Amino acid sequence: MKTTRKLGIVLLLMTMLLAACGSGESGKQAEGSADGQEKVKMTIWHNFAGDDLRAKSVRSFIEQFAKDHPEVELDAQAIPPDGYRQRLSTVAAANEMPDVFFVYAGSQSSELYQAKLLQPITEVLDAHSDWKDKFLPGAFEPYEFEQGQIYSAPLGMSATSILYYNKALFEKNNVKVPTTWDEMMTAVTAFNAKGITPIALGNKAPWVAQSTILGSLADRVTGTEWFKNAAAQKGAKFTDPEFIQALGHFKELVDHKAFQDGANSIDNTQAEQYFIQGNAAMMISGAWTLTNLAASSTEDQMKDIEVTVLPPIPGGKGKAGTISGGAGGGLALSSRTEGKARELALELIYAVSGPDAQKAIAESNSMVMYDTDIDKSKVTSLYYKAFNLVKSTEVTPVYDAYLSAEAAEVINNGLQEIMMGGSVEGVAQKLQDAQARSATP
Repeated sequence: MKTTRKLGIVLLLMTMLLAACGSGESGKQAEGSADGQEKVKMTIWHNFAGDDLRAKSVRSFIEQFAKDHPEVELDAQAIPPDGYRQRLSTVAAANEMPDVFFVYAGSQSSELYQAKLLQPITEVLDAHSDWKDKFLPGAFEPYEFEQGQIYSAPLGMSATSILYYNKALFEKNNVKVPTTWDEMMTAVTAFNAKGITPIALGNKAPWVAQSTILGSLADRVTGTEWFKNAAAQKGAKFTDPEFIQALGHFKELVDHKAFQDGANSIDNTQAEQYFIQGNAAMMISGAWTLTNLAASSTEDQMKDIEVTVLPPIPGGKGKAGTISGGAGGGLALSSRTEGKARELALELIYAVSGPDAQKAIAESNSMVMYDTDIDKSKVTSLYYKAFNLVKSTEVTPVYDAYLSAEAAEVINNGLQEIMMGGSVEGVAQKLQDAQARSATP
């Protein structure tokens, strides 16, 4: 068997022996070390391969775990994000998963669970209840595939509908920062009268309007439960009056010229620059804008930018003061990992996802779904404002995280159609038809 193991190491990722050597059975004793202690072989795959602060932080915790556990022979592979999904899919198809690996919330982790390639990490969360209890509401929802069992702890957060606004422009033009929908429309009218774009939008890639505006706007009208039912095609349809109303409010923004001319022909990065240069009073965008502006803008430009949430809709069924988004990716445990390797793998997951790691990731100007304190001096002023907003704000679904791929494309393109004068009812019908097809057995 020892000869087989050596061969498996040589042929790592090329033969089915990886399952015995790199994953579940890697936890069995390997060759003895110089001091007579038998080592446990473990593998971890992740996509934190870059030179950004977040990637360096995550890698540092993996490296520290290896130093703290001389009994472990750790094979840590940092795979660039562009090729990570495909690489993981390849070994998943051959049932050759690493012991610990980064997974995305949504279809990827769900499919791995359905293929019986994951096992829960609930026991390490329960063993560190002070850590578990500080995750923000909804953090575990995408990873709780069965009642009471959690399969990953997110290392990040996707916040997609932060309302950025230029405080100086509001003060200079004597416009009130909107806290109601009527005040939002008043602000749109007032800035247009001054020749200032009310809301910067770059919707050339049509997911932007859906992800940053519609999800949050519609939730205020329909409520989260209605949307989940409509996505599941159980007791709700996208042709229902409440969704028509939600699309109607998006059209209201369009009709009142809330967005700059040509919004469907410029990209999100161009819209960010348009906003930060003072050409627009507001922008509704995700947490990624924090990173982009930190890299491309001066602190002097960012000091005038404040963050808040979209105002509520009169008579809406959804909660006020929410942001659309959800849990980011996290580390999962292979269903094949057992024995001592399993025990150590759970320790590794805690080491890379625990309180110290969450704080370090947050201080790299990256959103986390975890309630931690950060050193203000280590982050940009804009990130610090957004971080404190998001960690105290409830998160609601992003549409394309729940819709089928076809339906997501339909609503993305449908919002572009509405911006060009298309029918709200027509878009709703096409969305309903597409989602119904995905729900048909």
